Amino acid sequence: MELFKGSMGGKRARDSIERSDEVFTPSLVLAELARKYLREGEGLGVIRRWLTTIAESTRVVEIDIPIAEESAKAFLQLVQRAREEGLETPGLGDAIVLATARTSDALVVTGDPHFKGLPETLWIGD
Repeated sequence: MELFKGSMGGKRARDSIERSDEVFTPSLVLAELARKYLREGEGLGVIRRWLTTIAESTRVVEIDIPIAEESAKAFLQLVQRAREEGLETPGLGDAIVLATARTSDALVVTGDPHFKGLPETLWIGD
């Protein structure tokens, strides 16, 4: 999300992505981005261009049985961490992102505090 905003976190994300051999995007993230940007008033044409850019430059990963199983485990872990750290309860989407990283041997490039400190995280937050 930060990538399209042009923030410092987005710049760090872009640098990391450009250095990577392969980049994965859970398919759910495309829907979440579309919803977020539409809610913020972006036009459908702009949203489609951004989603197309993501789909063409990353490997879009669909939810399969191993990701579903890992998502369940990741969700429980994220909820427990959120309670311990006083954060809002994470959504299932966060668990799917984490599960996709785990099953793809990849990192989650994020500034979302639900992921901070996890071994699968490349932190771009402030």
